Amino acid sequence: MRIGIYGGSFDPIHVGHLMIAETAREQLRLDRVLFLPAAQSPLKQGFRPTDAKARIDMIRLAIGGHPQFDVDEREIHRGGISYTVDTLKEITSEKRKQGDAPESSSSQDVEWFFLIGGDSLADFSRWKSPDEILRLASMAVVARGGSPELDWSVLEPYCDMNAIAKIKNNQIHMAQMEISSRDIRNRIASGKTIRYLVPPAVSAYIESKQLYR
Repeated sequence: MRIGIYGGSFDPIHVGHLMIAETAREQLRLDRVLFLPAAQSPLKQGFRPTDAKARIDMIRLAIGGHPQFDVDEREIHRGGISYTVDTLKEITSEKRKQGDAPESSSSQDVEWFFLIGGDSLADFSRWKSPDEILRLASMAVVARGGSPELDWSVLEPYCDMNAIAKIKNNQIHMAQMEISSRDIRNRIASGKTIRYLVPPAVSAYIESKQLYR
Protein backbone atom coordinates (compact mmCIF):
# COMPACT_ATOMS: atom_id res chain seq x y z
CA MET A 1 0.00 0.00 0.00
CA ARG A 2 1.21 3.47 -0.88
CA ILE A 3 0.04 6.30 1.38
CA GLY A 4 0.64 10.03 0.95
CA ILE A 5 0.87 12.35 3.95
CA TYR A 6 -0.09 15.94 3.25
CA GLY A 7 0.46 18.29 6.17
CA GLY A 8 -0.28 21.96 6.56
CA SER A 9 -2.36 24.54 8.39
CA PHE A 10 -5.22 24.30 5.84
CA ASP A 11 -6.48 27.66 7.06
CA PRO A 12 -8.61 27.39 5.02
CA ILE A 13 -8.23 24.42 2.68
CA HIS A 14 -8.60 25.52 -0.96
CA VAL A 15 -8.73 24.07 -4.46
CA GLY A 16 -4.94 24.33 -4.80
CA HIS A 17 -4.52 21.92 -1.87
CA LEU A 18 -7.01 19.54 -3.44
CA MET A 19 -5.32 19.64 -6.84
CA ILE A 20 -1.92 18.93 -5.28
CA ALA A 21 -3.34 15.94 -3.40
CA GLU A 22 -5.16 14.57 -6.45
CA THR A 23 -2.19 15.08 -8.77
CA ALA A 24 0.08 13.36 -6.25
CA ARG A 25 -2.39 10.49 -5.86
CA GLU A 26 -2.47 9.96 -9.60
CA GLN A 27 1.22 10.40 -10.42
CA LEU A 28 2.55 8.43 -7.43
CA ARG A 29 -0.21 5.80 -7.66
CA LEU A 30 -1.21 6.36 -4.04
CA ASP A 31 -3.87 4.21 -2.42
CA ARG A 32 -4.67 6.90 0.14
CA VAL A 33 -3.85 10.52 0.89
CA LEU A 34 -4.02 11.66 4.51
CA PHE A 35 -4.55 15.36 5.21
CA LEU A 36 -2.81 16.23 8.49
CA PRO A 37 -3.81 19.67 9.80
CA ALA A 38 -1.09 21.06 12.09
CA ALA A 39 -1.85 22.30 15.59
CA GLN A 40 0.90 24.90 15.11
CA SER A 41 3.35 25.02 12.21
CA PRO A 42 6.96 25.26 13.45
CA LEU A 43 7.79 27.76 10.71
CA LYS A 44 4.72 29.93 11.40
CA GLN A 45 4.92 30.36 15.16
CA GLY A 46 4.06 34.04 14.89
CA PHE A 47 0.73 33.13 13.27
CA ARG A 48 -2.21 31.96 15.38
CA PRO A 49 -4.23 29.46 13.32
CA THR A 50 -8.01 29.33 13.22
CA ASP A 51 -9.79 27.03 15.66
CA ALA A 52 -8.74 23.43 14.97
CA LYS A 53 -12.28 22.07 14.80
CA ALA A 54 -13.20 24.59 12.11
CA ARG A 55 -10.17 23.68 10.02
CA ILE A 56 -10.93 19.96 10.35
CA ASP A 57 -14.60 20.54 9.48
CA MET A 58 -13.57 22.43 6.33
CA ILE A 59 -11.17 19.66 5.27
CA ARG A 60 -13.90 17.05 5.70
CA LEU A 61 -16.31 19.15 3.65
CA ALA A 62 -13.69 19.64 0.93
CA ILE A 63 -12.73 15.97 0.55
CA GLY A 64 -16.17 14.48 1.18
CA GLY A 65 -17.01 11.82 -1.38
CA HIS A 66 -13.40 11.10 -2.35
CA PRO A 67 -12.81 7.45 -1.38
CA GLN A 68 -9.02 7.79 -1.19
CA PHE A 69 -8.82 11.02 0.81
CA ASP A 70 -9.05 11.12 4.61
CA VAL A 71 -8.19 13.37 7.58
CA ASP A 72 -5.73 12.39 10.30
CA GLU A 73 -6.24 14.55 13.41
CA ARG A 74 -3.24 13.32 15.44
CA GLU A 75 -1.28 16.60 15.28
CA ILE A 76 -4.31 18.53 16.52
CA HIS A 77 -4.85 16.09 19.40
CA ARG A 78 -1.14 16.08 20.25
CA GLY A 79 -1.14 19.88 20.48
CA GLY A 80 1.87 22.14 20.62
CA ILE A 81 4.18 22.57 17.64
CA SER A 82 3.58 19.98 14.91
CA TYR A 83 6.83 18.44 13.71
CA THR A 84 6.74 16.12 10.69
CA VAL A 85 9.36 13.80 12.16
CA ASP A 86 7.27 13.20 15.32
CA THR A 87 4.20 12.42 13.23
CA LEU A 88 6.08 10.02 10.96
CA LYS A 89 7.58 8.20 13.96
CA GLU A 90 4.12 7.85 15.47
CA ILE A 91 2.44 6.63 12.29
CA THR A 92 5.13 4.12 11.33
CA SER A 93 5.34 2.83 14.92
CA GLU A 94 1.59 2.22 14.97
CA LYS A 95 1.79 0.34 11.69
CA ARG A 96 4.56 -1.93 13.02
CA LYS A 97 2.52 -2.72 16.15
CA GLN A 98 -0.56 -3.49 14.08
CA GLY A 99 1.53 -5.77 11.90
CA ASP A 100 2.70 -7.85 14.88
CA ALA A 101 -0.37 -10.05 14.48
CA PRO A 102 0.43 -12.45 11.59
CA GLU A 103 -3.18 -12.58 10.41
CA SER A 104 -3.81 -8.86 10.73
CA SER A 105 -5.04 -7.17 7.56
CA SER A 106 -2.87 -4.20 8.61
CA SER A 107 0.35 -6.20 8.37
CA GLN A 108 0.81 -5.47 4.68
CA ASP A 109 3.82 -3.39 3.75
CA VAL A 110 3.19 0.34 3.57
CA GLU A 111 5.28 2.83 1.65
CA TRP A 112 4.89 6.35 3.04
CA PHE A 113 5.25 9.53 0.99
CA PHE A 114 5.22 13.01 2.51
CA LEU A 115 4.09 15.66 0.07
CA ILE A 116 5.69 19.11 0.14
CA GLY A 117 5.91 22.13 -2.13
CA GLY A 118 9.07 23.49 -3.68
CA ASP A 119 9.07 26.34 -1.14
CA SER A 120 9.17 23.78 1.68
CA LEU A 121 12.06 21.98 -0.01
CA ALA A 122 14.03 25.24 0.07
CA ASP A 123 13.40 25.45 3.84
CA PHE A 124 14.10 21.77 4.53
CA SER A 125 17.29 22.49 6.49
CA ARG A 126 15.12 24.36 9.03
CA TRP A 127 12.95 21.30 9.69
CA LYS A 128 13.43 19.18 12.80
CA SER A 129 15.60 16.07 12.13
CA PRO A 130 15.54 16.18 8.31
CA ASP A 131 17.73 13.05 8.04
CA GLU A 132 15.26 11.10 10.19
CA ILE A 133 12.33 12.30 8.07
CA LEU A 134 14.02 10.99 4.91
CA ARG A 135 14.62 7.64 6.62
CA LEU A 136 10.99 7.23 7.66
CA ALA A 137 9.26 8.22 4.41
CA SER A 138 9.84 9.09 0.78
CA MET A 139 9.80 12.79 -0.04
CA ALA A 140 7.59 13.86 -2.94
CA VAL A 141 8.06 17.47 -4.03
CA VAL A 142 5.40 19.35 -5.98
CA ALA A 143 6.93 21.24 -8.89
CA ARG A 144 4.44 23.78 -10.22
CA GLY A 145 4.76 25.02 -13.77
CA GLY A 146 6.40 28.42 -13.89
CA SER A 147 8.01 28.05 -10.45
CA PRO A 148 11.78 28.42 -10.01
CA GLU A 149 13.82 25.28 -10.63
CA LEU A 150 14.03 23.06 -7.55
CA ASP A 151 17.34 23.15 -5.69
CA TRP A 152 18.01 19.52 -4.74
CA SER A 153 21.37 20.37 -3.19
CA VAL A 154 19.61 21.20 0.10
CA LEU A 155 19.24 17.43 0.61
CA GLU A 156 22.94 16.60 0.25
CA PRO A 157 23.77 16.92 3.98
CA TYR A 158 21.06 14.36 4.83
CA CYS A 159 21.26 11.59 2.22
CA ASP A 160 23.46 10.25 -0.58
CA MET A 161 23.10 10.89 -4.30
CA ASN A 162 21.21 7.63 -4.91
CA ALA A 163 18.56 8.70 -2.41
CA ILE A 164 18.35 12.15 -4.00
CA ALA A 165 17.87 10.53 -7.41
CA LYS A 166 14.96 8.52 -6.02
CA ILE A 167 13.40 11.66 -4.56
CA LYS A 168 13.71 13.37 -7.95
CA ASN A 169 11.79 10.47 -9.48
CA ASN A 170 8.96 11.17 -7.04
CA GLN A 171 8.68 14.77 -8.23
CA ILE A 172 5.05 15.76 -8.83
CA HIS A 173 4.42 17.90 -11.88
CA MET A 174 1.38 20.15 -12.09
CA ALA A 175 0.23 23.44 -13.54
CA GLN A 176 0.96 26.70 -11.77
CA MET A 177 -1.79 27.68 -9.32
CA GLU A 178 -1.32 31.00 -7.53
CA ILE A 179 -3.68 30.34 -4.63
CA SER A 180 -2.81 30.64 -0.97
CA SER A 181 -4.74 30.44 2.28
CA ARG A 182 -3.34 33.83 3.27
CA ASP A 183 -4.75 35.46 0.13
CA ILE A 184 -8.12 33.83 0.75
CA ARG A 185 -8.20 35.13 4.34
CA ASN A 186 -7.29 38.61 3.09
CA ARG A 187 -9.99 38.51 0.42
CA ILE A 188 -12.63 37.57 2.98
CA ALA A 189 -11.45 40.28 5.37
CA SER A 190 -11.75 42.90 2.62
CA GLY A 191 -15.16 41.68 1.44
CA LYS A 192 -13.99 40.13 -1.84
CA THR A 193 -15.34 36.92 -3.30
CA ILE A 194 -13.63 33.55 -2.82
CA ARG A 195 -15.84 31.83 -5.38
CA TYR A 196 -13.94 29.08 -7.25
CA LEU A 197 -11.00 29.37 -4.84
CA VAL A 198 -12.51 26.99 -2.28
CA PRO A 199 -15.15 24.26 -2.68
CA PRO A 200 -18.72 25.59 -2.34
CA ALA A 201 -19.29 23.66 0.90
CA VAL A 202 -16.20 25.28 2.43
CA SER A 203 -17.33 28.73 1.29
CA ALA A 204 -20.75 28.16 2.88
CA TYR A 205 -19.11 27.00 6.12
CA ILE A 206 -16.87 30.08 6.26
CA GLU A 207 -19.89 32.30 5.71
CA SER A 208 -22.02 30.52 8.32
CA LYS A 209 -19.27 30.71 10.97
CA GLN A 210 -18.22 34.23 9.97
CA LEU A 211 -14.58 33.13 9.77
CA TYR A 212 -11.72 35.44 8.76
CA ARG A 213 -13.77 38.60 9.17
